[in-house]
Amino acid sequence: MITRFALFEGSVRPGKTEAFRTAVKERLVPLWTQFPGNSDVRVMFGEERDEGAPEFPLILAISYPDRTAMAGALESDVRDRSREVTGEIVSEFFEGRIHHHVTEANAYAE
Repeated sequence: MITRFALFEGSVRPGKTEAFRTAVKERLVPLWTQFPGNSDVRVMFGEERDEGAPEFPLILAISYPDRTAMAGALESDVRDRSREVTGEIVSEFFEGRIHHHVTEANAYAE
């Protein structure tokens, strides 16, 4: 199992928390579920994180059965649309950066 995470590091603009969450759930998560070969898509807002987990306002995770499936998904047209929508959401509601990491069993890669 391979999981690719998008970690939103920073803060939601004041007064925009609910709009940010709605935009993520209604506009971004549906795109992530369209990535070919995915086996699971999860969204976790800051207060929903596990105890001891990093304090990011948003963590998106998409899992694949293997690296080949993940590579195919990242080459799909859905990725371009996902990047576009992410940019729109960030520019409107979020101040900070997004970074990605991939986990594979107990391995970690930036």
